[in-house]
Amino acid sequence: MAGAERPKILAEGRPVRPYDPDSLHVYDTTLRDGTQQEGLSLSVGDKLAVARHLDDLGVGFIEGGWPGSNPKDAEFFTRARGELNLTTAVLTAFGATRRAGRAAADDPQVAALRDAGTSVVCLVAKSDLRHVERALRTTPAENLAMIRDTVAHLRAEGKRVFVDAEHFFDGHRVYPDYALEVVSVAAEAGAEVVVLCDTNGGMLPTRIGAVVADVLAATGARLGIHCHDDADCAVANTLVAVEAGVTHVQGTANGYGERCGNANLLSVIAGLETKLDRAVLPPGRLRELVRVSHAIDEVTNSVPDPHRPYVGASAFAHKAGLHASAVKVDPDLYQHIDPAVVGSDMRMLVSELAGRATIELKGRELGLDLSNQREALGRVVDLVKEREAAGYVYEAAEASFELLLRDEVTGRQRFYTLESWRVIVEQRPGGEVASEATVKLTSHGERHVATAEGNGPVNALDTALRNALEKAYPGLADLDLVDYKVRILDGKQGTGAVTRVLLGTSDGRERWDTIGVDENIIAASWAALEDAVDYGLRRQGESPDPVAP
Repeated sequence: MAGAERPKILAEGRPVRPYDPDSLHVYDTTLRDGTQQEGLSLSVGDKLAVARHLDDLGVGFIEGGWPGSNPKDAEFFTRARGELNLTTAVLTAFGATRRAGRAAADDPQVAALRDAGTSVVCLVAKSDLRHVERALRTTPAENLAMIRDTVAHLRAEGKRVFVDAEHFFDGHRVYPDYALEVVSVAAEAGAEVVVLCDTNGGMLPTRIGAVVADVLAATGARLGIHCHDDADCAVANTLVAVEAGVTHVQGTANGYGERCGNANLLSVIAGLETKLDRAVLPPGRLRELVRVSHAIDEVTNSVPDPHRPYVGASAFAHKAGLHASAVKVDPDLYQHIDPAVVGSDMRMLVSELAGRATIELKGRELGLDLSNQREALGRVVDLVKEREAAGYVYEAAEASFELLLRDEVTGRQRFYTLESWRVIVEQRPGGEVASEATVKLTSHGERHVATAEGNGPVNALDTALRNALEKAYPGLADLDLVDYKVRILDGKQGTGAVTRVLLGTSDGRERWDTIGVDENIIAASWAALEDAVDYGLRRQGESPDPVAP
């Protein structure tokens, strides 16, 4: 409507409702449920490190593990008492109800929970009648007694008790009366929260919302939600459950978990704060979301997924030229929130779709004001399109693009003049295949010839180039080649096909990626290697060769 004031995207990260950690619990289960992910294994030290990162973020509860189930978790709780100084989060111990036919006070598993040193205990209880009869192999009445007795015993020991109603939504679909009775019994015995679990991860948001409303109306209990992601709906299901009335959400950092993972608690937090106006973190902590996500990936030795909502490297990346033009006018037009709210930044991706607006915004990211450089912008746009048609992919090699941009706009400063390079690959007696490279260049008025062997032609070239430059630029010793990818662009041409090489290089603090394309794989590798070295020396603030062309 003409003249109407358009609402702004949340910019400061502070929702309308004031922060009250008890009004909506944020409960992290990375250290227990998240570690069930295939290929993910954490030492006790790793678990302590993850807990500290979660506390820095400001979550309310951290589930440390199952103290009665394995020595590692028992050690974690022992060390946590002396080493974890949590400022926001409350450490929680997880375990099961007493066994059938045994008093809660005499059950070793319950005793382990009591003695774990936590003020909060979370119990898992069967709420699907089929699991009670076929998995627990006990009667419906005994299962209810197990829940009632264990909750009451731990409450008498001074513990706050949460109950995870396992397989609740599947059980409610088949035997709703029994599932509701489990919730009522747990609440009446003293459970502070009863958590409805979509353990198989197959529910859809409409079902979640309807069932939560039904349970609230039938029991009046304080409810929580715990969703798995097998139907790709875990985050949506969690947010819908909050809208339906739950006041306790569970999930894992980065969505770790068995099979398809758990609800990504970081996405849930961002959704609650920016979409539902629920302040679930202390003021200012939402801006730590990206940092904490990456820090936990580092501890767990996981590769960050660039496409994760809110925290991924591509979450606020723009590629299409039309998008870039609009973003230049008003970033809100193609972004659902201000990236700064979660500690991220808008990124412009350079590709054959790029126009002048994309290049100008990318230059701004790099500290170059291109607003009055129309001719240079036009040259860069044409050059990018020409090179991408030949096989270059600059969105995957931003360091190479920056060098290209500076070359066209300000004149690229070079650190040496290449005379030639050569690689010899030979099979020696005994079957050993050896690679030897020679690089000839001039830098700062001196000619250098360096020869090196390597475990492959690219490694040999890399070493020879470093050896040739080490006198002029000793800082090259701090750069490491950390990734090398080769792709054949047209397999139909067989061994004569064009090859694309992507190199990843690191100085121990940051990584940059460069690219080379050629019919000769070694020539493509050399082009990427030259860019990697040039970019690294520029980052180090080295002086270029004043006579290099």
